[in-house]
Amino acid sequence: MATLNFKHLRYFWMVAKHGSIARASEVLHLTPQSISGQLSEFEDTLGVELFRRVGRRLELTEVGQHMLGYAEQIFALGDELLESLREGVRPQSVPFRVGIADSVPKMVAYRLVEPTLATREPIRLICREGRLATLLADLAVHRLDMVIADRPVPENLNVRGYAHFLGESGISVFGAASLAANARAAFPACLDGAPFLMPGSEVALHARLLRWFEDQRLKPRIVGEFDDSALLNAFGQAGAGFFAAPTAIEAFIARQHEVEVLGRIDVVREQIYAITTERKLTHPLIAAICRFAQHDIFGGGASLNQV
Repeated sequence: MATLNFKHLRYFWMVAKHGSIARASEVLHLTPQSISGQLSEFEDTLGVELFRRVGRRLELTEVGQHMLGYAEQIFALGDELLESLREGVRPQSVPFRVGIADSVPKMVAYRLVEPTLATREPIRLICREGRLATLLADLAVHRLDMVIADRPVPENLNVRGYAHFLGESGISVFGAASLAANARAAFPACLDGAPFLMPGSEVALHARLLRWFEDQRLKPRIVGEFDDSALLNAFGQAGAGFFAAPTAIEAFIARQHEVEVLGRIDVVREQIYAITTERKLTHPLIAAICRFAQHDIFGGGASLNQV
């Protein structure tokens, strides 16, 4: 069995991080030929190919991407060790990296993750927000411990991940006071022909709302689509159109954005998932989040509006 040469691992990490042998050689103050030779020796020792050449560029292979995730964790721990030695012995905080899809309402994400800060062990919470595909790619190479999303892993993504259902909520429709005052009919008829702000096409709620509009024979005037829920809420607060958000955070949305609730749609559900690389949850923080969500938040034991 080959042993891990940490000098070679660092050379690999620097090339992967900087995107080229030439740039890595400048940072390491070594010749490109020296680094290239060390990388070849590293690959021969491990019996794997870490990079492939595409034109004049180097790209990580699948094995290289897998190794990069571990390398980043190894050298991050090394940096933390040096910092702790400089500042004196203290309890080492454990990083907990969570990806939050931009389609997930921010208050839902906060209430799900917030209990991890109250654990006895020192935790350094690291939150990354972005498109679901990007976050799942980071999860696959262990840059994230879990991803909170509004859907399971899409079938068109070649990513190995397991979705754990956390809970669901009906949705409420909101509007600025000036907009609500001009509504000439009761809900939901008041939405027909009215300006409406839709979640983006990649947000799970998008298709569900369109089906509900069709079932109700309503044709709202779609004036905007937003992948990011916070941006959508900001436009809604400004009176650009009516918008929908989970009923579970109805009171918070109305208070925070100074909007009114027009009505509720219980048949349209906002669903929340925790996506991990584990079929059976063994990470204690992720398991705790799932239990808290299923039994205390969406199970009725606590309210997402209580902030």
